[in-house]
Amino acid sequence: MQRYKSIISYDGSGFSGYQVQPKKRTVQSELEAVLAKMHKGEPIKVSASGRTDAGVHAKGQVIHFDSDLPISEDKWEIALNSLLPEDIAVLSVIKVDSSFHARFDAKGKEYHYVLQLSNKRDPFQRHFAYQYSYELNVEAMKEASLSLIGTHDFTSFCSARTDVEDRIRTIEKIDFLQEGEFLTLRFVGNGFLYNMVRILTGTLLEVGNGKRMPVEMAEILAKKDRRFAGKTAPAQGLYLWKVFY
Repeated sequence: MQRYKSIISYDGSGFSGYQVQPKKRTVQSELEAVLAKMHKGEPIKVSASGRTDAGVHAKGQVIHFDSDLPISEDKWEIALNSLLPEDIAVLSVIKVDSSFHARFDAKGKEYHYVLQLSNKRDPFQRHFAYQYSYELNVEAMKEASLSLIGTHDFTSFCSARTDVEDRIRTIEKIDFLQEGEFLTLRFVGNGFLYNMVRILTGTLLEVGNGKRMPVEMAEILAKKDRRFAGKTAPAQGLYLWKVFY
């Protein structure tokens, strides 16, 4: 039995998230259905670096699976892409040691959140960016983001439904990348809690539109209470960009 590591990308708009759910279309269920077909009905478990919610996209999600099929690495990529739906793409498949685990071996992740700064509706971006039609003070957002860099308890910036007790994470970078009417917030850290990037983004947007002052970010962190942070930004602007090992 050989273990394989694969980098995949997907358009999350047609899925109810990554993880298998009863009677719902998910990325994991599509992957496992294709692998089962290749293995003549034998169920093949796929493990990922982490879950993504409904509507969230991935440019560089990492998965692993085990197989005893005598297929070369390049042929695995071709075979999987020939059977998977068009909204999932396998970018690479390599052999790894049997001890490798896509989730537990991950050292960090990079997420991008894409904003379309326009007051005109764009039907071609509705699934891939959050259209934001209000004026933004990006310099104020940058100032506020400095309070988030480093190791903190991010309880205020994760969903109240988060089921992990350890809420301490390290954010290494928050960059603001502007290209035309698109503003991308780039988050790099050792890990992110449930809805953390979307809540951070929603709160930074409230700084940008003047509803909050940049100094409030540190105060919100200190309170360790979700009720003090901003709204959760919509799913369609979020991309799991890269996983670090």
